[in-house]
Amino acid sequence: MSFQQGLSGLNAASKNLDVIGHNIANSGTTGFKASRAEFAELVASAIGSSGGSNAGIGVEVGAVSQQFNQGNISVTGNTLDVAINGNGFFTLQQPDGSRAYTRAGNFKLDSSGSVVTNSGAKVMGYAIDPITGARTASSAVPLQFPTSAPIPARQTTKVTASFNLDARAADAAGNPTATPPAAATPRSTYGTSINVYDSQGVAKPVSLYFSKNGSNTWDVYDSLDPAATAVGQLTFDNNGVLTGPAATPPASGFQLPLTITPTPPNPNALPTYTVQVQLDKVTQSGKAFSVSDLSQDGYTSGDLTGINIENNGMVMTRYSNGVTRAEGQVALASFRNTQGLSAAGNNNWVETFESGQAVTGTPGEGNFGALRSGALEESNVDLTAELVNMMTAQRAYQANAQTIKTQDQIMSTLVNLR
Repeated sequence: MSFQQGLSGLNAASKNLDVIGHNIANSGTTGFKASRAEFAELVASAIGSSGGSNAGIGVEVGAVSQQFNQGNISVTGNTLDVAINGNGFFTLQQPDGSRAYTRAGNFKLDSSGSVVTNSGAKVMGYAIDPITGARTASSAVPLQFPTSAPIPARQTTKVTASFNLDARAADAAGNPTATPPAAATPRSTYGTSINVYDSQGVAKPVSLYFSKNGSNTWDVYDSLDPAATAVGQLTFDNNGVLTGPAATPPASGFQLPLTITPTPPNPNALPTYTVQVQLDKVTQSGKAFSVSDLSQDGYTSGDLTGINIENNGMVMTRYSNGVTRAEGQVALASFRNTQGLSAAGNNNWVETFESGQAVTGTPGEGNFGALRSGALEESNVDLTAELVNMMTAQRAYQANAQTIKTQDQIMSTLVNLR
């Protein structure tokens, strides 16, 4: 008599119950992926044995495989909570410097400004030039933000203007000999103003006034002083399209350079600096003077006030000086065989030979999923199915115990033969 079959069945059913219990225990764990026990029969092989005469010697757990199907996405409202909708894993740098991967996006900011998980692993991303918004390196680095010190001031280099000059306006100098006489137009009639910043973040208001001077020609002034000279001239064709001043190089469109003197008093003796006024969207048409856009790229220093992660992984930061800019982009990783990943605890996986090496990219790129800010991916455990599986595993355990009991009764009968 052999107790092998029943004993192996008890072990397999017990392992199955362990897996089911682990799933149920983590039904509320963010980014958790359910597992299942997969069984394989045990057969004793011998040379020369016939194929149909072997009854087998039991069962074993062939594998415990994780199911990487998408979990539900729940809205939390926390801007540092991020869910992946689709393929990919967040890339982490663990405290020992090794790489790990997770689907749990419940991130935090630590005291140094790094984005971290609950276990202290740093979230990896691509460095972004905050001025141009372009990626500065091809390899991912830990995402970090200036929480301990303000961002430095930035000197204004460009003002972007969009406005319309009234094509019906008469020459600003007027014409007393005309019938009826045309009065002079005050320089302040067509004007606008904006603050620009020097290298130390000190603001200075800069005004621009436009004075009609001949057919399709406007002189530009930065002062209402009658003795002031024009700082430039705008010219239009007969369709009201801007034709000058042309920028150097021409690919830069139409620009007007302004020389700015720092606001007095100037105790640090800061030098003058040049600001290019971009005029590509300036028009001349038969409607009233109006300014639709006037912006500049400088700012004073500012402290971090908020972080938001966009669908494409761009990490947008807000500062007390009103600046919002990209400081990084979340990196995602995918694998040829996700089933080959090894669970490492703390909602993390590590790559193995079976999973293949990580392929990195950004959300929405290639086969990578998009991010959902202010949301988390829930566990993909189906509690109803797990409870049914638990009852089935319990019955299997009881049935295997019964086979051992039956074998024991048969053994007792044989021993007690007279």
